[in-house]
Amino acid sequence: MMNELIYFDNAATTPCNSQVVALMTDILANTYGNPSGHYSLGYEAKEVLDTARGRMAKALNAETNEIYFTSCGSEADNWAVKGAAMAGARKGKKHLVTTAFEHHAILNSMKVLEKQGFEVTYILPTEEGFIRPEDVAAAIRPDTALVTVMMANNEIGTIQPIHEIAAICKEKGVWMHTDAVQAVGAIPVDVKQLGVDLLSLSGHKFNGPKGVGALYCRRGVVLPNLIDGGGQENRHRAGTENLAGVAGMALALELAVASLPEKMAHQQELRDYTIRRILDAIPETRLNGSWENRLPGNANISFLGLEGETILLDLDMHNICASTGSACNSDSLDTSHVLMSLGLPEEVGHCSMRFSFGKQNTMEQAAHLCDVLEEIIPMRRAMSCMWLQKENKVRDFGGEGEA
Repeated sequence: MMNELIYFDNAATTPCNSQVVALMTDILANTYGNPSGHYSLGYEAKEVLDTARGRMAKALNAETNEIYFTSCGSEADNWAVKGAAMAGARKGKKHLVTTAFEHHAILNSMKVLEKQGFEVTYILPTEEGFIRPEDVAAAIRPDTALVTVMMANNEIGTIQPIHEIAAICKEKGVWMHTDAVQAVGAIPVDVKQLGVDLLSLSGHKFNGPKGVGALYCRRGVVLPNLIDGGGQENRHRAGTENLAGVAGMALALELAVASLPEKMAHQQELRDYTIRRILDAIPETRLNGSWENRLPGNANISFLGLEGETILLDLDMHNICASTGSACNSDSLDTSHVLMSLGLPEEVGHCSMRFSFGKQNTMEQAAHLCDVLEEIIPMRRAMSCMWLQKENKVRDFGGEGEA
């Protein structure tokens, strides 16, 4: 019996690196000047800001002046989508292309734009959770202003063929944005290699602080401002900079990139062990998304016949933190739009769990998770009238160990 708190929700947020905390504490205490101030303390703050921007650019293989700091990944997504839409509208282009399983920062931005007269095409993923480049090509029209496809899905972890999609967009003269919030710091991300015009990220996904993110804008891509005010971020994003936050995020990304191969191998080992053991030991479970081409730390599994919220509460009683899907939508009891977009029945969507592993997790913790699941799943099923009476419709969907 493990009494320690075990955290398997790293896709929602990650613990802040101790080196990052130390840097941010020092900046908050000693470099508290405004980077716009024309005196020594302000110049010191400006140097911290410039250093952070340089670190971010190097980690992403971008130019320093292509990095714009934001308050979070959602702001970066909003700026990219709404800004590109406005820029396109000036040229008579009011059509946008995205996918049906994007993060709500993208989907809800699209809803706002639809109310403003824009037309949006939503591409469905395959059953395994992939966006086909040929479907993107078919969706692009002469009046398309932007294509936005997430680099890695936040619920099922599938990694998308962004390089191929970006090449199609470039050939057709359409801007390409990718929400890389789940990807940056988890897998290699090189903006030049990807060929994207815009890329969003968020610091707290790779052991940095919350409340800070960034938007990569390829040189030559100029977006209308989302936030107006002062002249910060080269006059493109107003607001006094979160100096400690951006410095902490930049250091966190630098550290994450430096240790990426070891981190990926470790997380993949935990992921594969957990998936294999659950599918082998617990009847009528299924892996959602591809096993091979997914984020190293992501396992999304449906336990047919049970509500995910019930499993979540049972795990919490065993000091295990996990998720039923996106943390940004955790207050909603609606079926996961991601799983529904794969064509899964609503009943399957309600019984899914996401386990996301971080560098701090151990094999002992993964084994304990499986031990607990092997105990609570049969117990909960034995208490379910629907399960015992075999009236649950999901029992005919998929089979034991199906992926």
